[in-house]
Amino acid sequence: MPTRLKSAVLRCMPPGVAAALRSMRRRRSKVGGSVAEAVSDQRDLKVYWDETFADDVSEWGKGNVWDEIMFFMAARNGRVLDVACGTGINIAALSRWRGLEVHGCDISDLLLDRAVKRGVAAERLTVCDASRMPYPDGSFDLGYSIGSLEHFDVSSLERCIGECRRVVTGPVFHMVPVSRSGMDEGWTRRAQSFHNNSVEWWMARFHTAYSCIEHLDSRWQDDISVGKWFLCIGE
Repeated sequence: MPTRLKSAVLRCMPPGVAAALRSMRRRRSKVGGSVAEAVSDQRDLKVYWDETFADDVSEWGKGNVWDEIMFFMAARNGRVLDVACGTGINIAALSRWRGLEVHGCDISDLLLDRAVKRGVAAERLTVCDASRMPYPDGSFDLGYSIGSLEHFDVSSLERCIGECRRVVTGPVFHMVPVSRSGMDEGWTRRAQSFHNNSVEWWMARFHTAYSCIEHLDSRWQDDISVGKWFLCIGE
């Protein structure tokens, strides 16, 4: 967007939203330019800067996984990290609860701009590749991801799991789709590329960083996959 047009758009926004967006962009510059350009794996990244995708992802978990994460975080306290947080719907919902300070990271500045417009504090959002998080060790007490890890190639996925183990001291809840067939169907292409594999395949990935892992059913499903929560507990 041309500089003059950006300035005009910011002037038309409510003062609080405009200030928040400026703050987040300043924080983004400290991370070091375009995060997407620094990623050298096989992920299909362009979709995360698509406005239609941003609309779709804001509806994806209604009535299932977004309710489930509310139950998992009920009556908990501390700093929480939403990994690949998208437009910040779960951050906004959980932040209404006392005792939780919810932060989020995502590779897409477009999606995080949506989160700020939703009311999420810009200072709690970080633009980064989740397989290379900029947070210090032990920054968070709890963490979660929802429908995100399946879109990482294997090397990036295992790095991301290791990063979650590094920056989160307590349990981390990951919801991913697993194959209805129970087979390892591999890297699948639909609107996005993703792994459609067995529970055992995912357990092996999580065991690269965690020794204690439990899995639970999610209500989310489609024609080739069913949702599964993996609870990873650091020891």
